[in-house]
Amino acid sequence: MTEAGDTVRAEARFGVAFLRRHGLLLLLVFLGVLVPLAGFGLIAHELHESDGFFFDEPLLEAAHALEHAGLDRFFVVVAALGYQWGVVPFDAALVVALGWRRRMREGLFAGISIVGSALLNLGAKPLFARDRPSLWESIAPEGNYSFPSGHAMGSMTLACVLVLLCWWTRLRWPVLAASGVFVVLVGASRIYLGVHYPSDIIAGWAAAVAWTYAVYGMVFRFGVRPWSSRTGPA
Repeated sequence: MTEAGDTVRAEARFGVAFLRRHGLLLLLVFLGVLVPLAGFGLIAHELHESDGFFFDEPLLEAAHALEHAGLDRFFVVVAALGYQWGVVPFDAALVVALGWRRRMREGLFAGISIVGSALLNLGAKPLFARDRPSLWESIAPEGNYSFPSGHAMGSMTLACVLVLLCWWTRLRWPVLAASGVFVVLVGASRIYLGVHYPSDIIAGWAAAVAWTYAVYGMVFRFGVRPWSSRTGPA
């Protein structure tokens, strides 16, 4: 317990030191991602009032045409793995594991990317309050707003974090391939289940990539590579 407490305190001190130095810049990056996302969402909302993006409903209808009991079960499981059964616990385990190994910079990057992405999603949804698709009754209905997709943002954020942490290692290509397949399946599950427009998925992916790469650029400045140093923030 003492070692675990020391790890938590060390990671907290590292994070506080980073935020003291770069908190304002991080806030500007956050707003720099949120504002364009909100703009895209407003456009999506306005277009939805006049039948939406040209590809939204056709893709939803094409996905619904594939309806099958086996695919129903598969995509329900994929959707759950894309959030409460997979991404969320994996996120928490990753940050804890990096802190436990005293990889404070890597843990800070993962933590800020993951938490910031979730906050971006929570902040963006009510800005334009886009309703969920209602072309058919979903077997896995959702109650909150549609844009942008939280599943898409969460899975893409985790994928980007893993790929960037592994980019300078021999795991680069396996992680990239596995992450890419997972992200696409999670996005497809939301369309198949009829709870998101394709534009919700695209916006979630774009916001996650922009945010995660911005955080990476801040935490690993001046050419510092993941795993190359255990020192505190510059």
